[in-house]
Amino acid sequence: MPSIAKPVAKHPSLQRNKLGLTIRDYEGSMSTLCAGCGHDSITAAIVRAFWESSVEPHGIAKMSGIGCSSKTPTYFVNGAHGFNSAHGRMPAIAAGANAANRDLMYIGVSGDGDSLSIGLGQLCHAIRRNIRMVYVLENNGVYGLTKGQFSASTDIGSTSKKGDANQMAPIDPVSLALSIGATFVARSFSGDKEQLVPILKAAVAHRGFALIDVISPCVTFNDHKGSTKSYLSSRRNLVKPIETDFVPPAEEILAQIGTAGVTAVTMHDGSVLRFTSVPPDYDPTDRGKVVNFLRERSDKGEVVTGLLYVDESAPDMHEMSQTANEPLNLMDYSKLCPGSAALNKLLNQFR
Repeated sequence: MPSIAKPVAKHPSLQRNKLGLTIRDYEGSMSTLCAGCGHDSITAAIVRAFWESSVEPHGIAKMSGIGCSSKTPTYFVNGAHGFNSAHGRMPAIAAGANAANRDLMYIGVSGDGDSLSIGLGQLCHAIRRNIRMVYVLENNGVYGLTKGQFSASTDIGSTSKKGDANQMAPIDPVSLALSIGATFVARSFSGDKEQLVPILKAAVAHRGFALIDVISPCVTFNDHKGSTKSYLSSRRNLVKPIETDFVPPAEEILAQIGTAGVTAVTMHDGSVLRFTSVPPDYDPTDRGKVVNFLRERSDKGEVVTGLLYVDESAPDMHEMSQTANEPLNLMDYSKLCPGSAALNKLLNQFR
């Protein structure tokens, strides 16, 4: 089902940012995701973060791969550039685009399947290169687009809609990013916009690769034996001329992660996540202490949220490669291709 365009009418009382734009100028098409999907809450946070940061819509480049998460860029900033890549290959496309035009603000939206399975190597090298971009990982622990198989971030003991329990250890994107030198690492919950919006704004201002792991509930697997609208009940009682599934609408899960104590949030499938925010005296610039803190909290069954680590001193991809300040796509052809004599002079340096 294609996305539906939103009406362009704007209320005259809408606030405007420094560019004179309203928040409506940062919206996209109508979402076709399941009603109550956490990904739509993330979209709303991205819209607000871009609007509050006064980012020029035409200066944004939206990147995605494959999966429910990769539909998200359709739903924000219609006036931006965009590229929907192959499964797991979004980081390489973003790196190439960034190499050609460093002046754009890049945001990549991916999922735990797209990033931590087929795209794991791509993600790791984007982190190593410190590409200047915001990387939003919409993490729901399942392959939502292909009927709920376990993803690489599924916790041990978590069950599928068929009742099977996952036995493989999960890949934690936060721990992974910290272990290979990420310069900006954060985690949030899709239903806590008060926390997520400032994190996104900080990521936009970061001068390198900013990874945001966002726990995002999947309503499609809110399925239980007592429901008359469950998959099992539907298949037993309905005549099926074609193979189809029914996804009952569900309420969006909202919760505010406090600065003290633990907040328990019940997901659509009945599971409970225990969120905690970083304490006031937390130091996000000490990588070693951050790793130890996250490990201690994880051992207690807690999911730590907030800005977990940041390093503004590390060089980005262009600084490491000593590229020209002028974007390559704006350079004169004579500079991009100086001729055989200049090329031979360069090659002689390596002989």
